[in-house]
Amino acid sequence: MTEDLTNKKVAILVTDGFEQVEMAQPKQALESAGAQTHIISPKSDRVQGWNHYDKGDFFPVDVPLDRVNPADYDALLLPGGVANPDQLRTKAKAIEFIKSFFDTDKPVAVICHGPWTLIEADVVRGRQITSWPSLKTDLQNAGAQWVDREVVVDSNLVSSRKPDDIPAFNREMIELFSHAGQVRQMA
Repeated sequence: MTEDLTNKKVAILVTDGFEQVEMAQPKQALESAGAQTHIISPKSDRVQGWNHYDKGDFFPVDVPLDRVNPADYDALLLPGGVANPDQLRTKAKAIEFIKSFFDTDKPVAVICHGPWTLIEADVVRGRQITSWPSLKTDLQNAGAQWVDREVVVDSNLVSSRKPDDIPAFNREMIELFSHAGQVRQMA
């Protein structure tokens, strides 16, 4: 990856129960490309990841959701896990935060169960997207065109299905985020 994300700020929105590898590996890839990342959460001090069904590590929250300004960020990463997006989609402030990135055409990367929050934000209609297979019907019912591919880029949105897709996800996320402020065509 040769894209340079220097001077880019990326928000990572999570709460307890995110799939740890889907946050940690993309976060590391972003930082290795020069981005500054901030963990944003409804929790104020720390969040706990999960390794599938087992509790994982704790990570410090950089900015509590109730104090964050989406204008301070160039892009947004939404990791999956089942519990994480299921909790976030019930929080109006989280949905407003996510929606603001789409309203301002900023790039968003989402993986696994993360698209549940996009459905709640009503931003998938007419988009091509992938996810964990159990979200297929939910996404189709919300007006998205669901496809079973390791990574899908649709304008300012990149999506992937699962942890095995992280290398492709990271590659496309960094490419998309490096063009923050520009819109790419479907790939």
